[in-house]
Order: sequence, then C-alpha cells, then structure tokens
Amino acid sequence: MPETPPFPLTLDGSSLLHQMFRFDWPAWRRLDASDRQRTIAEASALLAPLERVSPETRPQQSALFAQLGHKGDLMLIHFRDTIEQLAEIERDLARTELGTFLQPTHSYLSIVELGLYESASKTYPVLMGEGIEPLSEEWDRRIQEVVDRSAAAMSTRLYPSIPETKYVCFYPMDKKRGEHVNWYTAPMPDRARMMHEHGLIGRRFAGQVKQIISGSIGLDDWEWGVDLFADNPGVFKKLIYEMRFDEASALYALFGTFYVGVRLPVTELASWLSVDQQ
Repeated sequence: MPETPPFPLTLDGSSLLHQMFRFDWPAWRRLDASDRQRTIAEASALLAPLERVSPETRPQQSALFAQLGHKGDLMLIHFRDTIEQLAEIERDLARTELGTFLQPTHSYLSIVELGLYESASKTYPVLMGEGIEPLSEEWDRRIQEVVDRSAAAMSTRLYPSIPETKYVCFYPMDKKRGEHVNWYTAPMPDRARMMHEHGLIGRRFAGQVKQIISGSIGLDDWEWGVDLFADNPGVFKKLIYEMRFDEASALYALFGTFYVGVRLPVTELASWLSVDQQ
C-alpha cells in the first residue's frame, strides 16, 4: 500500500507584512514646523483609513506601533488579501514625505495559516480505504472539498482584523531539522498529538491574548511568524514560557528575534513626532 502524504492540510488566509523602522530624528528636527505638519498630515491621510475595518468586507488593515528597544522605533503591520496589495502599501508609504525619515531595520512577509492536522488524520485513512491513490487527481479533488469546507467555517480566523489591543509581540520561528531531532521526520500522528497539546496551552490564554499564526516557508527566512496581541504585556512572557515546556516547543522549536510594540493610533502620530520642548 502507498504511504499517505507526510504533510498536514493547511488553510491560507490574509497576506501579512511587518515593517520595522528606525526614525531619522536628526533630519526630522532640521525641518521647519510647517514642513513637519505637512508631512504628518500626508502620512495620516494615508494611514488613518487603513486603521478602520468594514464589517462587510475582509479586513484590509494597517496598524502602527511604537517599537521598544534598540531594534527600531516604529513597526507597521499590514493585513491584506494579496501580496500585490502589500506591495502597494509598501510603495505608497515609501513615496510619502514621512517615508524619507523611515530607515528599514527589518521586515517579514507571511500568510495567515491554519494547520488541519486533525482533519488530515481523519481524511487520509478514509481516502486510502476507498482505494484512492495519494496525490492522484481524485485524491486532490476530495482533499480540496475538505479544505473548502474548512475554509468557509474558519473564514474569520483566516481573514482576521487586527486586534484593538495596546501591545503586540511578534517573532518568527522554525521547527528543528537537525540530524538527531527533526520535526519533519516525526510520524504525522505524533506531530498531530504534539500540536494538539501545544494548542491546549494557547486556549487557556484565549481571554488574555489573541494569537495569529502565519506561514512563511518560501516567503521569508523562517517558517512561521507569530503575532500576539494583548492589553497586558506580561501575558506574552507567561504564555511563551509555559508553551516552551510542551514537547513541540521543548524538543523542536527554534525562535527568532522578538519585536514588541505599543499601539500608536494615527491620531497620536503628531504627538509621537513632536520635537517641541515640553
């Protein structure tokens, strides 16, 4: 009997772009007050409408955060339907006067992803039992039916709005692919079990933090991006600490650089950019 595919089913949703910048304060101070006001007005006109989300459409949002630490000053997070739309907002921002003061320090491109380990574990044996050849045309058709049903049921998770919380924590991560510890050679039932246990920890924090996982294999340097949104920054430490004790993280997870920001509504941008003595 042929083997079932080793990979789970996945659903793709919104395209995400994270942009991290250092702000050129010396150049900003050299502008006269009228030029600074004009620059702020232009940037606000671009970004303010993007903070809002219409309930009749998929969220097409951007949110601005004041970044903490030496890694940068500002972080912009964009949610769009397509990568092409991300390229448009990246270009539009760069063409503003404010864009000339934004010095990129990092960026991250990804797509909202939901893993369907449980559905895959149930569907693959059923199709095999019906004698359907894995990855055949009939197999792909039946799998697509499962994916379409799941996508319809989870549309709000695939195309989420940016949570209206005060803080964000973003970091990329990989699963280990070493000689002795390799996530991708572990049997699917084992991976499904570990991810289920990993998810149980996240559910305990559901009322305190909103988590959005995005896939970036083939798109950026890491395999996934993780966004955590909360009104209490201490919950980031507690959630990530507890998750590191589960098997999926303790044995297989590798973490990249962490970026933390405080929500900066566009209405407060002028205050953040003020160089007047208080």
